[in-house]
Amino acid sequence: MTIDSPLLHHTPSSSDLQPHLRELLNHYFSIAHLNDRLQDLPHQFHQPQPRPWNSIDWQAISVNQIVGIDPEVFLSILRGAINTEAPIRDYTQTSRQYLEPIDARMARFVGGVVSADGKLLEPGLWEKEERQHTPALLKVYTQLTSEKPIVQPHTVRAYQSVSDPAIALYRHGLHRVATEYGAACLYLWLMAQTTGALHAVLHELLLDEINHMAKFWGFGVWAYPNSSLPRVGWSLLQTTKGRMTYQRDRSSLVGTLDRMTQVLAWQTWSAKNRWTFALTCLQALHLLGRWNRTLTPTFLQDVLGESPCY
Repeated sequence: MTIDSPLLHHTPSSSDLQPHLRELLNHYFSIAHLNDRLQDLPHQFHQPQPRPWNSIDWQAISVNQIVGIDPEVFLSILRGAINTEAPIRDYTQTSRQYLEPIDARMARFVGGVVSADGKLLEPGLWEKEERQHTPALLKVYTQLTSEKPIVQPHTVRAYQSVSDPAIALYRHGLHRVATEYGAACLYLWLMAQTTGALHAVLHELLLDEINHMAKFWGFGVWAYPNSSLPRVGWSLLQTTKGRMTYQRDRSSLVGTLDRMTQVLAWQTWSAKNRWTFALTCLQALHLLGRWNRTLTPTFLQDVLGESPCY
C-alpha cells in the first residue's frame, strides 16, 4: 500500500492552515495508514527492504517555499532537527540492547546484526531508513542559505544494564515512541507550511517517522497488553525523579521535551506557530488513541504472533 500526500501541490496560506493541517492529520494518522505500516513489520522481519524516496529536485528548494514561518525560525528548527537526527547509530544500538532480551526480531529490525564482540555487521532497517534524514536536512539547509551548518550531534544516553529487562524496555520504548511521534508531528506541521521541493523533502521525512512510530507503538501494545494510562504515568514519574528538566544521564520524556524546546528554538516561535504546533500534536494524539483502541489482542496476534504478555 502506498500512502502519498493528499495535497502535494497545495499552496498553503495563513488563512487555511488549520483546515490543511487537519486534512493532513486525518490522512497520515488514519487507521488504514497506521495499520498498513504496522502490518508491514513482519514482512520487514523476514525480508527487510528500505523504503525508497521519491525523486527530489534539490536545486529547486528556495526560501520562497516557506509560508507562515519566519525563515530564520525555520532555519533554527532545521539546525535542531539535524543535530537530533545525526546520531542515528547511537539511537539504534541503544534500542537494540534493550530489545535483545525481549524480542530478537525487533532487535534486528532496529539495530541490525552484531557479532559476539559487539561489532556491527549489518545495520538494521530502522537505521538504514533514518540515516537518510540528516543528509537530506543538510542539503535543505545549504540550499536555503548557501552555507553548511556545523553539526553538533545530540549525545545519546548509553544502554544501562538492569535487573528486569521487560521493565527497562517498557520505559525505553515509551521514550522511543514519543520521539518518533514528536518528529512526525514536527515534519507534518512544517510540511503544511511549505511548497514545492521543500514540501516534498518534508513529505519523505514524515513518511519515515510515521512508519517507524506505528511499528514501535504496535509492537509495544503487543508486548505489553496490560499497559494502561496510569502505568504510563507512573513510569514517567519514576524517570523524572522529581526533576522536570533535561538530564543527560537519565531517560525522561519530560526532560526530553524540555531539551527539545531549546534545540528547536521554541522561544523564537511566534504565538501562532506555538499554538498551531501544539494543536497538531494534540490532534495527532487523539487520532493515535482512536487507532490504539482497534489494536485488539486478536489483531496483534495475527500480525506479530503470540504476545509475551509483559
